[in-house]
Amino acid sequence: MPNLLLELRSEEIPARMQRKAAGDLKKLVTDALVEAGLSYEGAREYWTPRRLALDIHGLTARSADVREERKGPRTDANEKAIEGFLRGAGLSSVSEAQVVSDPKKGDFYVAVISKPGRAAEEIVAEVMPGIIRDFPWPKSMRWGNASSKSGALRWVRPLQSIVCTFGPEHEETVVIPFKIDGITASNITYGHRFHAPEAITVRRFDDYAASLEKAKVILDAERRKDIILHDARDIAFANGLELVEDEGLLEEVSGLVEWPQVLMGSFEEDYLSIPSEIIRLTIKTNQKCFVTRKQGEDTLSNRFILVSNIQAHDGGKEIVHGNGKVVRARLSDALHFWKRDQGNLPDLETLAASAAKFCLDLKKPLDQRMAKLDALDVTFHAKLGTQGARVARIRALAKELAAVTGADTALTDRAAVLAKADLRTEAVGEFPELQGLMGRKYAVLQGENASVAAAIEDHYKPQGPSDRVPEDKVAITLALADKLDTLTGFWAIDEKPTGSKDPFALRRAALGVVRILLERRVRLPLLATTRDGDLLSFFHDRLKVYLRDQGARHDLIDAVLTPDADDLLMVARRVEALTAFITSEDGKNLLAGTKRATQLLAAEEKKGTVIADGVSPALLKLDAETELFAAISSASKDAAGAVAGEDFRSAMEALSKLRGPVDRFFDEVLVNDEDAAIRANRLALLRLIREATGTVADFSKISG
Repeated sequence: MPNLLLELRSEEIPARMQRKAAGDLKKLVTDALVEAGLSYEGAREYWTPRRLALDIHGLTARSADVREERKGPRTDANEKAIEGFLRGAGLSSVSEAQVVSDPKKGDFYVAVISKPGRAAEEIVAEVMPGIIRDFPWPKSMRWGNASSKSGALRWVRPLQSIVCTFGPEHEETVVIPFKIDGITASNITYGHRFHAPEAITVRRFDDYAASLEKAKVILDAERRKDIILHDARDIAFANGLELVEDEGLLEEVSGLVEWPQVLMGSFEEDYLSIPSEIIRLTIKTNQKCFVTRKQGEDTLSNRFILVSNIQAHDGGKEIVHGNGKVVRARLSDALHFWKRDQGNLPDLETLAASAAKFCLDLKKPLDQRMAKLDALDVTFHAKLGTQGARVARIRALAKELAAVTGADTALTDRAAVLAKADLRTEAVGEFPELQGLMGRKYAVLQGENASVAAAIEDHYKPQGPSDRVPEDKVAITLALADKLDTLTGFWAIDEKPTGSKDPFALRRAALGVVRILLERRVRLPLLATTRDGDLLSFFHDRLKVYLRDQGARHDLIDAVLTPDADDLLMVARRVEALTAFITSEDGKNLLAGTKRATQLLAAEEKKGTVIADGVSPALLKLDAETELFAAISSASKDAAGAVAGEDFRSAMEALSKLRGPVDRFFDEVLVNDEDAAIRANRLALLRLIREATGTVADFSKISG
């Protein structure tokens, strides 16, 4: 079967857009071909900085013929209905339609529409211009003389050429020469911009990829990443060092080069006095280079690894020299930031009021920055006020939460007033991703308590499902206060996540609260703290996601999670106990018996059958029902006591004693007795089963 090769070659595509764009191209093209009646065996996308490519193999050469019967109105219908039918079916008169008789509905028109199949080349030529013109780039541009015209082609960067060939694997291919804005698809591409700028004629994917490699272009992005990673590791090892690996940077760098050449540069050791995080970000952000460290150590070395797109004649000496000059200049700036942040601000006399408000010591640099943050009235959110106001809220909330977490109140307060201070440091101004971490470093330098310093960094954590959770009680308290303030604030101004949109990362904040409460075993009444039932429901959604990720069954979560459950740790413990119980033999059998009881009871309640208010021992005629009543009375008391003591496993064990009596009851007792009083009494007994098990979970929601 034929294969289709497609390449869209342009000026350099931003690295962050390449992977998704290649995936979009694959989906758009294959969807369009399938919709047009073609099928294919497989498709794979490729990308480099200057091209998106698509290899579709096993594509059918022609779409199938289609015969469609379209039912129309009755033959005696009004004229307008018949005209509408003919127009929709593409018929010029009723003589072109067939008349079909139905014994019940009478005679009606049927249009038989035959659509002959089309060649794949014709379909490709038809769909490709629209796909290219409407391609979903996050940002695009127009260029050249045609850019001023209405409807001019927009692309991420100027589109230079298109390859589109089609044909069997071992025969000659043909070019599908569709046109778009003066560019005609052909079988001509070009290799590396500097090493091999000559035209290359290609036929199908295999010789296309091989020809590009000869022309210093590695088409496969994953292979480019592998080359960069292994060469970087090797050159580091050869110099007695190890690579500090960075998957995000590796992905980006592989999107900057078509022919990766890994080299090593260096900078003066004096710059190693700068914190490692700043060095790493400076070199990564400004030069897209990797840092190294001594083998088996955390301390960075003064060597960095760069990836060039050119195989230089001098072995890369000039490239290394040029990159080194830029790296040293950037590190000089970083060193300046680092030192400035440890010095006094020039306008301390204007900060006295803010210092008094937050009990700050203006002899200390980090305190000065917090006072400056407040004095400048830096906005947190237009509807939620300033950063200073936010710190005041977090401070007040942290004081309340310290009573729950057991954190030292004085240390918690100190951490709260300094938590956002590093937002006014020059290091964080240059690298916002270092907020918190730089605050901790500056706190240590000015002699803050270790718990305070840890809390300043960790109050942002966890920032995702795999991020670590704070351990220190002060850090736990401040992290909860920060996230709860964020959530209650945005809920108050009705800025809630909608669908996939969550611009303020509120789902992440709520999951962070859930993880802290469960993993650090914190008992916090969320409804009393947030005073918002809708927000509590949002926490429930995040709790469900978290517990399911931990392996809990969704039905068991639903069985214990009531709308007003605001102690998430207790919910998790109930789910854990219920999971263990329901997988035991006693649990499975009790579940079956309980479900039978609740279903029978619900059916009678729906019918309006009289059910006694309570069980009358005098009306218990059979040993099985007497035994069940006694068992329920004992198990209910024991389970309620265990629940009150938050011992859910013991509560489940108490309920497990009902298994035998419940089984015997249904084996030996007819609930719907002819005597109305006995029937009402036995239904009341079933209600006791539901109430007893309901002390720990709603068994009706458990599947199985």
